[in-house]
Amino acid sequence: MKAEYDFSKAKRGAVIEPAGKTRITIYIDDEVLAAFRARAEAEGRGYQTLINEALKISMQAGDAPLTLDTLRKVLREELHAAA
Repeated sequence: MKAEYDFSKAKRGAVIEPAGKTRITIYIDDEVLAAFRARAEAEGRGYQTLINEALKISMQAGDAPLTLDTLRKVLREELHAAA
């Protein structure tokens, strides 16, 4: 073993970053998150995947930009369908 190692060019974390995805921080109402988590557990899937799918569906509704009202509508519809 060496007495000293050079870590000046080292990188922390995964070497390969996932393509096509970006890590963000987002605030979601507690009840919305709880509903997605419950649905995800029932389906055996990830809750983040379900949220991502709901957002993709809202984008397919047209070329209109995603607004806060549209996002709320989509989330309510998804939560109602899961109940």
